[in-house]
Amino acid sequence: MMIVLVADYYTQEGKDDEVAEILKKMVTYCNSDQEPGCLQYVVNRSIEDPRKFLLYEQYVNEAAVEAHRETEMFKEHILGTVVPMLEHREPHFYTVVEP
Repeated sequence: MMIVLVADYYTQEGKDDEVAEILKKMVTYCNSDQEPGCLQYVVNRSIEDPRKFLLYEQYVNEAAVEAHRETEMFKEHILGTVVPMLEHREPHFYTVVEP
């Protein structure tokens, strides 16, 4: 069953550009062959408020989500660097409604 993760990030004042640069690295990594269970990893930035980000991720199944969380990229860049620069982080999990 395909899993979709949508996460809202809101950065601390003055940290938005730094977070954007780190998230660009995650986009490149997650959309490469290095993470085959990730079908899509897209980072969006609000036009109205540059501190607000929306991440949209698709994984082949729950095991692929867990594998993503175990990568050094996730641990170092998201947990170790981005999360401490956020005021707010809210993940939402979905499944894809298929015909």
